[in-house]
Amino acid sequence: MSNPAAADYDQLSPRAEAWLADHVDGFRGPAVLSKFSLGQSNPTFRLVTADRAYVLRRKPLGPLLPKAHAIEREFRVLQALDGSAVPVPRVFALCEDPEVFGAAFYVMELVEGRMFYDQRMPGATPAERTQLFDAMGEAVANLHLVDPASIGLSDYGRPEGFIARQVDLWTRQYRASQTETIDAMEDLIAWLPENLPAEQRARIFHGDLRLDNMVFHPTEPRVVAILDWELSTLGDPLADLAYHAMVWRVGADLFRGFGDLDRAALGIPEEDAYVRRYCARTGRDDIPHWQFYLAFSFFRVAAILQGVRSRALNGQASSADAAEVGAKAGPLAQIGISVALQP
Repeated sequence: MSNPAAADYDQLSPRAEAWLADHVDGFRGPAVLSKFSLGQSNPTFRLVTADRAYVLRRKPLGPLLPKAHAIEREFRVLQALDGSAVPVPRVFALCEDPEVFGAAFYVMELVEGRMFYDQRMPGATPAERTQLFDAMGEAVANLHLVDPASIGLSDYGRPEGFIARQVDLWTRQYRASQTETIDAMEDLIAWLPENLPAEQRARIFHGDLRLDNMVFHPTEPRVVAILDWELSTLGDPLADLAYHAMVWRVGADLFRGFGDLDRAALGIPEEDAYVRRYCARTGRDDIPHWQFYLAFSFFRVAAILQGVRSRALNGQASSADAAEVGAKAGPLAQIGISVALQP
């Protein structure tokens, strides 16, 4: 995890400490909180006692949109995956009473290890990068091998018609934040519904399978935790994989990718080899409609960034670089339609 910035709270209230002592095994106050510096939609804190450190993840304070910041769902999926082949932090307790700490929260273990916010993994040797990418691919495959019903998650989402609903959702989201005509987005809005793939068997859909949502062992090429399950549901695992694989198609300046780098020199596998390894691990011969899944992933991200752009133009941006980030919607959509129309 990243180093904490200035704390939102220096100390917990007596009521919160009492709740933690009653519900978290081994917790003994007093405890100090410090907020992790990188922005998450759900504020995340390091919770430190005299003999142990935890992570506390809480909903934002104040009014929230319905179904947003669903930490109860995060807690549920992490609890269900505990003991499986999917590396996740152990969760200790969920508090849904906002009177304890201002909003619902849960407590999980602090997993020590390495996190990379640059896809090129600065400081790693080419051989190490090869091993780290293989470990990441193994973690993704292991997630998609889990039968949700086998761990009590058969009702965790509605997978029927998942891709069609996702295309419709992100089309509506884009229209709601549209500020000008982006021809590539119009082309994707027309192309995607006409090229929907056959439905896949429902699997746990993480929704944000990025390198920086994974913690690697401090010294070994092994993923020890997948983080940030806020968007998780049941859905098409191939859409999850395609979002994860977008970085092969873009440069570092557009979506923190490595499409414009010498991957062989860096020890980064090619997209085709990475996807073939995923297929081998999950028992697939290949991935039909791979171009669709990639095109949809670019469409989804472009729609999200268009929302960022709209808020920036309306003076409602949450960060100083929102306008710059939002301007990437068009270039990403152009990559998406180019992928879609490849022969």
